[in-house]
Amino acid sequence: MTTFVLVIHIIACVLLVITILMQAGRGGGLTESFSSAESMFGTQTNSLMVRVTTVLSVIFLSTSLFLAFNSSKGNKSLMANQKLMSTVPESQASSPMTNAQK
Repeated sequence: MTTFVLVIHIIACVLLVITILMQAGRGGGLTESFSSAESMFGTQTNSLMVRVTTVLSVIFLSTSLFLAFNSSKGNKSLMANQKLMSTVPESQASSPMTNAQK
């Protein structure tokens, strides 16, 4: 489930950036050097772009909250997980000592 939400989050992020960059600027920015979305899609584009931006921002916010909530549920830290993997089992650690004592 988390992977699915993460994919939706990434798609929403990319589409949100593209949508914001396509909107007409008020005094410069990226839209001044390129053609704005109004010249590509028609005159009613401004209201459409505002709605698309609103929907994508709601999706972005909800997926961000879901991913943050899921990541906080884990009670193990990454460092504790790393320490568990790097420790050597006791049976292997005690066998060289017994050989050295003999």
